[in-house]
This record gives sequence, C-alpha cells and structure tokens, in this order.
Amino acid sequence: MASLRTSLRAAPRLLAKPQLASIYTPAFAVRSFSATARNDGRVSDAIIEDHRELKNYYDKIMSSSDPKTQTEYQNQFVWELARHSIAEEIVVYPAFEKHVPDGKNMAEKDRQEHRAVKEKLYEFQKLSPDAPDFKPTLQSLMDDLSQHIKEEEQDDLPALEKAIAEADSDSLAKSFERTKLFVPTRSHPSSPDRPPFETAMGLLAAPMDKLMDMFRKFPQK
Repeated sequence: MASLRTSLRAAPRLLAKPQLASIYTPAFAVRSFSATARNDGRVSDAIIEDHRELKNYYDKIMSSSDPKTQTEYQNQFVWELARHSIAEEIVVYPAFEKHVPDGKNMAEKDRQEHRAVKEKLYEFQKLSPDAPDFKPTLQSLMDDLSQHIKEEEQDDLPALEKAIAEADSDSLAKSFERTKLFVPTRSHPSSPDRPPFETAMGLLAAPMDKLMDMFRKFPQK
C-alpha cells in the first residue's frame, strides 16, 4: 500500500513531463486550448480562471441554436468541468483539510456538492442538443455549480490563501494544473472522490476518456 501511495503521489509530476503529457492530452487541447500547467499565480487564481471558462462555455451553449456549436461546447464544458472537479478533490481539498481551521468540514461540504454536480454532468454528457431536456439539464447543473462556485470563491479559497504562504499557493496551483493533465475528461460519479483511490481510478479511466475525445467535436479557436 505504501508503494502504491508513493506511485500515485508521483503521478502528476510524471505526467507533467512533455513526453508523457502528450499521451494524456487530447489532440484538440494541443491545437486550441491550454492544457499545460501554468507557471505562476496563486491556486485561487487558477481555480477562478477555470470557473470563468466554464461560465463562458455554458453561455455559448445556451445562446446558440446551432446543434453543431452546442455539441462542440457541450464536449468542451464536460471536458473542463470533469478535470477541474477531480483536480480540486485530489489537490485542493486535502489542502483545506491540512491548513484551514475547520477545513475537514469545508472539504466534505465541497465533495458533497461535487457529487451532485457530477451526477447531473453524467446525465448531461449523454444528451444530444435535440433532446428536449438538453438545456434544462444544463441549466439545473449550472444552478448547482454556480452556488458551489460562489461559496468557494467567497469563503473557501480566501480561507486557504490566508492560511498558507504565497509560495505554497503557487506550488498548489502548479500541482492543480498538472493533475488536470492525467485525470478523466468525462463524469464518473460512482468513482471515489478522495485520494489515493480517486487518483488510482482516474489513471484507469482517463486513457479511455481521452481516446474517445479524439472522436468528439470541440470548438476551434
């Protein structure tokens, strides 16, 4: 078990290497979207940037009546939210538990909110734009996600930043971004949501998700 945990803790560092990251990064991300780790900035900045991107993809879907555009941004939304959620659970929530007063309760609350979002994301990722519940499902998902984002940005992240040094925040940001390189890109709500078992399941599920991403359509920039 000790050797397994050591290997899992090393996984983000190994997969951040260019020769391995290319295996775990979908081709569309290499062409069109940043899938590399940010080199500076606080962990809260990295998370908030993801939140803004998710809101942008949501708006693109809801404002479009073109099925092709909706499908592309649906795939992009699912890809980003799945990776973001798991990276938070692997990197950020353990930091809450370690550094923030009452951080264990904070992390557990956030995990519970993630579970609800993952269930709705799982349903949404199966829908086509012509399904009558396509936009209502996304709207319901975004309602839950928006409340989670509000609490995270107003309460959780400021508490973490207050509790750690700037260098530690920078290090967490790098780990968060690197972790997104190897985790699954689709929702798997039945998977564990705590390391090291979430990391192990992610390593098993991610290759198939990323293989299927090669056949999905994504927006071009």
